[in-house]
Amino acid sequence: MIKTVGVVGAGQMGNGIAHLCALTGAQVKLMDIDPAAIEAALTLISSNMDRQIKRGTINETMKHDSLARIETGTGFEIFKECDIVIEAATEDEETKRKIFRDCIPHISEACILATNTSSISITRLAANTDRPDRFCGVHFLKPANAMPLVEMIRGLATSEETFETCLNFVEKQLGKTTAVSEDFPAFIVNRILLPMVNEAIYTLYEGVGNVTAIDTAMKLGTKHPLGPLELADFIGLDTCLAILNTLHHELADNKYRPCPLLVKYVEAGWLGRKSGRGFYDYSEDTPRPTR
Repeated sequence: MIKTVGVVGAGQMGNGIAHLCALTGAQVKLMDIDPAAIEAALTLISSNMDRQIKRGTINETMKHDSLARIETGTGFEIFKECDIVIEAATEDEETKRKIFRDCIPHISEACILATNTSSISITRLAANTDRPDRFCGVHFLKPANAMPLVEMIRGLATSEETFETCLNFVEKQLGKTTAVSEDFPAFIVNRILLPMVNEAIYTLYEGVGNVTAIDTAMKLGTKHPLGPLELADFIGLDTCLAILNTLHHELADNKYRPCPLLVKYVEAGWLGRKSGRGFYDYSEDTPRPTR
């Protein structure tokens, strides 16, 4: 039984994981070096719970009790009593390595370390710690509090006990469905999804269709709930680029080469919904295509 969960990073993934864990009964320690990010995360969690109340999936008492279970801080010492610490920082390997190095002096010997990486080697990240046997990939999909799937990935050294503990935590405590992936770049979902998104961006880049035409074609022609360019904006174009770079570098196959237009958008700071502009402009109530 996982009673206390640490979450590193109060951004889009971290606040969703904290929301989910608190709502399902765990004590949550949410840490971010930026106090403003923590404040924004708590506001968003409260707002998302209000939407759940309106839908009738939770009530006011559940919201109150869940928020009371979330403790926040800007230092790793907040994790001293955690049973598991889940890293949910930006998709950059060196950033993640540093987080684990800095975290280790402040956690118990029995604490499990987990990463929410969407593409980076679990084995390699685990080898950077003092507990590769107690290290696991636990990849939540965005938004973590709503998406029913979690990808589970063993590193080469992950013990069976650790993996079973994480699997039981995700399935029985959090109520998610799991898909077990081998430790290959981008795992299952993003190994399939990101090349499709990249191809949609190439289709735009080469002038085959505009943003509206591409997204409409895929929504109505293949029954996707979001068009691939809408989805890229939702994921974050910087995250899409990071995953594609990992696939391209690790597998050495040019079919994963990121489209130059994606690179240009990221360089411009057009990262999608989180920056207010990507393949769509989100400055008004109705998003407008930017190409």
